[in-house]
Amino acid sequence: MHKLHIIIISCLTFLTACQPNKELPIIKTLDSNWSFRSINSKTSHKATVPGNVYSDLIDNRVIEDPFIGDNEVKVQWVSDSIWLYQTRFDASSTILSKENIHLNFEGLDTYAQVYLNDSLILSSNNAFRNYKVPVNDFILSKNTLSIKFTPTRVKEEIEKNKLKYTLPEGGRIFTRKAQFQYGWDWGPSLNTMGIWKDISLNAWDDAKIENVFLKKKSYTEDQAKITAKITLSNPPKEPTLIVVSAAGKDFSLPIQAGNQTKQFDIPLTIDSPKFWWPHNLGAPYLYEIEVKLLKADVVTDNMTVNHGIRNVSLVTDEDQHGQSFYFMVNDIPVYMKGANYIPQHSLQNRVTTNHYEKLLQDVVDANMNMLRVWGGGIYENNIFYDLCDKKGILVWQDFMYACAMYPGDELFLKNAEKEAEDQLLRLRNHPSIVLFCGNNENSEGWHRWGWQNGKTKAQRDKIWSDYLKLFDSILPNQVAKNTDVDYWESSPKYGRGNPKYKSEGDAHDWWVWHDGYPFEHFEDFVPRFMSEFGFQSFPSPDVMKFINQSNDIQIVTKAIRSHQKHHRGFELMDLYMERDYLIPNNDEDYIFLSQLVQARGMRLGIEAHRRAKPYNMGTLYWQLNDCWPGISWSSIDHFGNWKAFHYEAKDAFENVLISFERHSDRVDVYIVNDLITSLDETLEMKLIDFEGNVLWNASKQINVPSSSSNLVNSFFIDSGLTSKWNQVLLQVNFGDSKNTYFFVKPKELALNNNEIELDIEKVNEGYLISLSSITFQKDVMLSSTTNGHFSDNYFDLFPNEIKQVLFKTEASSAGKLSFNCLNKVFYK
Repeated sequence: MHKLHIIIISCLTFLTACQPNKELPIIKTLDSNWSFRSINSKTSHKATVPGNVYSDLIDNRVIEDPFIGDNEVKVQWVSDSIWLYQTRFDASSTILSKENIHLNFEGLDTYAQVYLNDSLILSSNNAFRNYKVPVNDFILSKNTLSIKFTPTRVKEEIEKNKLKYTLPEGGRIFTRKAQFQYGWDWGPSLNTMGIWKDISLNAWDDAKIENVFLKKKSYTEDQAKITAKITLSNPPKEPTLIVVSAAGKDFSLPIQAGNQTKQFDIPLTIDSPKFWWPHNLGAPYLYEIEVKLLKADVVTDNMTVNHGIRNVSLVTDEDQHGQSFYFMVNDIPVYMKGANYIPQHSLQNRVTTNHYEKLLQDVVDANMNMLRVWGGGIYENNIFYDLCDKKGILVWQDFMYACAMYPGDELFLKNAEKEAEDQLLRLRNHPSIVLFCGNNENSEGWHRWGWQNGKTKAQRDKIWSDYLKLFDSILPNQVAKNTDVDYWESSPKYGRGNPKYKSEGDAHDWWVWHDGYPFEHFEDFVPRFMSEFGFQSFPSPDVMKFINQSNDIQIVTKAIRSHQKHHRGFELMDLYMERDYLIPNNDEDYIFLSQLVQARGMRLGIEAHRRAKPYNMGTLYWQLNDCWPGISWSSIDHFGNWKAFHYEAKDAFENVLISFERHSDRVDVYIVNDLITSLDETLEMKLIDFEGNVLWNASKQINVPSSSSNLVNSFFIDSGLTSKWNQVLLQVNFGDSKNTYFFVKPKELALNNNEIELDIEKVNEGYLISLSSITFQKDVMLSSTTNGHFSDNYFDLFPNEIKQVLFKTEASSAGKLSFNCLNKVFYK
């Protein structure tokens, strides 16, 4: 063949391949050319979609950033106004010729009236619903789409006045949207409105794939049997073939013309499957499974789903202690280590892909294997769950109900039922999700927070009956109908006023913090599964400077007070600091010590929980992250900086942990092993003083069984080795694991004020910092004027040893490096 002919044929082939398949559904995202204005104003501004009215007003410089100073109080009028959003879009002749044309609204916040070319096509009342509206009768070649958002208080007042009693907690209970936006004890009151998720125009002929559910039939090492449950938008009018491709094999099902069915089951098998594991125990392997619709060998629609093969269940069996609460993953009881997750920003559109990637990698890097998505926030975006699937992070998913009692009228319950269905259809294929939980603390609040006071028996019976309708009937039925995942009614099962909180179900322990109990309380009151406990600290100096809009770090300012949402927050931080540390006389040291107090206290709790394995099988602290630059219980501040606690959690969550339990005459040494293999290593123990002199040492070979906690040795304090317990430490090594025990509180340590030598070397990822000192240095905190991340921080520097820390940064210099430590603070 002539070269020219070859070139022409190749070009035609390339052009044909590049042309879109005209049989595929058309999806046009309507995210451009939006404007918005107050209903009382004729002045329009550019709007961002997805977004919200607060972000749009900030971007257009109509309001000041509510995260700065005390601006939050100045912008409350926004939530009480009516806002109109509008865009214009064209619909091609190809779109207009389709049999089915829908507008899909993935998230409208919240009470919205939607008009297409002046025709009302939708009245929404749920920010968590996905509305699909047929628009064949309304759409034109040139279109105007208008959405009017009404303040939530208008609807809430109407619903409140229908009741003959008052429901806790305020108007938010009547509105299905993110509850934290009404204000919480760690976040601002920024009750958003707007188009917070995508709007798209969908057009297709005949049938398209509506959703796919990869339902487990049986998973063994020899073969995974799956049922692909495929729902089409409507029965196909022509002969159609459904093809499912999995692990190199195709499985198909022909559909005859005239078949009125929309749901089809196709059995799949994967031989010798690779299992999906949480990252601390194995690889989170994902299979890519593709579903296609074909008519006469032409693909008319397709969808790809990532599938993780894993057996998972929540085990709540009666036992000699009460009732267990643990997760079985691939036939292994897995100890859960992690945190409670809240929305990353009060204004959701500010959360980028990079934010999700970084925060979830911070979770993995801190050796966590579970996050609890807390019930006062949002059902997270798809990328959150995709990354959890990929990174091997297990997800406890709350439904979005928190700290309140909710209405039980028919319209509310129908709305709640449809919300659950929409979210379950979206989330059910994620292998990371291992539990759906009905609510956060609603049951506990009803039984022990005084919510029943002042109500008649009939009213109490009605409110509790309405609770059961939603959380004991509607939600579990939807979970069972649409997923393979277990359901848990309320977290915690029992409030801390009920003695059963220690022996049954999950627990929230807030005696520490709210009631001022000492940190040692954690060691004496260990539940079966701790799903909430926490302690506050200040964020990084960078966050403090941002709040104050000043280069000086100041704690006592109006701005800082407005970012402390707990009414006793500063008082309680003082109380706990005074118990264990010396209260410093400058703000920079106070911020530093507040983080040390949080880290020390929370580690006591984590270690106590892990030592109690298998009685206790999980510890999830409150809270991982912040939704704004506040003073809170987070281990990572709003700017993404690791607090001391996150570094401490990283160590405390290692698969192999050395832990100590103090008795009057001895210190017991435990090895906690979360691995599914046993360990045979040398246990080394030595008592050293702060100059590095070894006063005593011992070693022995021990075997530690898999998935266990074992007392392996004891150190007797009355051994006569020293009387200066404030000048020595017990150092214990087991293989690559190590930990240190101090015999007195930090404020009682006799620390020396010697210099720390720093050496800095440029490496590929940033800078390698080497530190050394002739004396023991407690809780060394490195900081830099350059943005970056220290591989370790708030660490102990042992005498005459070199500690190396990688400072990861893309900057051309390490900036000005400095350090602080307890030795310096106590000697100022």
